[in-house]
Amino acid sequence: MKKLLAVLFILHSTFLIANGQYAYKIAKLKYNGGGDWYANKTSLPNLIKFANANLRMNIFPEEDIVEPGSPDLFGYPFVHMTGHGNVTFSDADVQNLRRYLMSGGFLHIDDNYGLDKFIRREMKKVFPELNFIELPFNHPVYEQKFKFAGGLPKVHEHDAKAPQGFGLIYQGRLVCFYSYECDLGNGWEDQSVYNDPEPVRQQALRMGANLLQYATTIN
Repeated sequence: MKKLLAVLFILHSTFLIANGQYAYKIAKLKYNGGGDWYANKTSLPNLIKFANANLRMNIFPEEDIVEPGSPDLFGYPFVHMTGHGNVTFSDADVQNLRRYLMSGGFLHIDDNYGLDKFIRREMKKVFPELNFIELPFNHPVYEQKFKFAGGLPKVHEHDAKAPQGFGLIYQGRLVCFYSYECDLGNGWEDQSVYNDPEPVRQQALRMGANLLQYATTIN
């Protein structure tokens, strides 16, 4: 399966290179359950622009939309998921998402406040044998191009809690990174959306670029 995923990535990349000189695309996850999977409309394009400019990643400028049960999932080395509300994965979603992550894919879940209890429940269906663990601050996700010695940056305040980065680790590999109490994706949005100070936005973009770099080079 890992070889299959690699072949799909290569074919997908070859198509993109032939049609626009880009290495690959990334995607946002469209899930069921009623939660606003479509939140943060400007976040991924801004993150891609930042990563292309600062890490020379050559990602297609706009994200795709992909469903967890779709075979198209295997065409993306990095999939982003966000929202505030309910999430429901069908049995087919669970099986497909599990295969994708076991085969070399990477999922970034960003709690946009209110997602936590739902995503923990649904990811337990995907990996019943695994638990989210808080990653130490010396984990490679915090030590890519940009260094985060204190872990995730804090973008927005909700419950006076420190931001936390959790991971699902399958056979020694980080397959899913979950940013909690951070609002990382909000920090990627156009400045006019939340009027966040530019230093806060830059830290959020740098952390997002780290995740992209980790998922596509180390992981």
